Amino acid sequence: MRLRGRAAVVTGGTSGLGRSIAEALLREGAGVVCAARSERDMARIAELAGDRAVFHCTDVRDPGSVDALMRFAQQHFGRLDLCVANAGVTRDGPVHTLDPKEWEEVIGTNLTGTFHCVQAATPYLRQTGGSVVAISSALSTRVSEGAAAYSVSKAGIDMLTRACAAELAAFGIRVNAVAPGFISEGMGSRLADNDLVWGEYHKRLLSGRPGTGAEVGRAVVFLASPEGAYVNGHVLEVNGGLRWA
Repeated sequence: MRLRGRAAVVTGGTSGLGRSIAEALLREGAGVVCAARSERDMARIAELAGDRAVFHCTDVRDPGSVDALMRFAQQHFGRLDLCVANAGVTRDGPVHTLDPKEWEEVIGTNLTGTFHCVQAATPYLRQTGGSVVAISSALSTRVSEGAAAYSVSKAGIDMLTRACAAELAAFGIRVNAVAPGFISEGMGSRLADNDLVWGEYHKRLLSGRPGTGAEVGRAVVFLASPEGAYVNGHVLEVNGGLRWA
């Protein structure tokens, strides 16, 4: 129960990888606001922790919505110690044919949404000496044809993490990121479920298997816990030993 008495926000926290992260935080004793546009698996999460898990309807593309989320967390739990900026989407397609609206949706949700979260959470996190964990991706540093929008958004998160760590250190706030590889949860489940595609990609993993949402959740817990207190401005790859070439 390393996070007993602490309060967290997880965006995109009612399904997929976000749900796994929320569950990991709850198992360590934290109170968690699961923020998303729909409740999705919220009933399942609430069964795990009762009133320590609450839902708040949020669109990370809207700074007003994100401000309301952080204010709600502070009011509900009396404090805010951790913001996990996880909400994300992907729209596949080559650059020369990708619909500009889809590009804007990916950048707006993944990258600008993370910016909104950091900005809105800062006044509360500086009161507790809290931290931010952004969710990046293995594709932030690797080229995958047809994934330009997603990869660019995650590469931006890596640099945003480092910049925010430098700027917010004076307030006692740490900022790190987790970069998952192939995870059998959320978006990654489509890859692991495709026998033809997985037959090619599994060869690139030293572990020989996709990761689990719980393993990503434990990485977030580490960065948010006292054990991670001397880690700042770091992008932690959780990818089972991914070899791209």
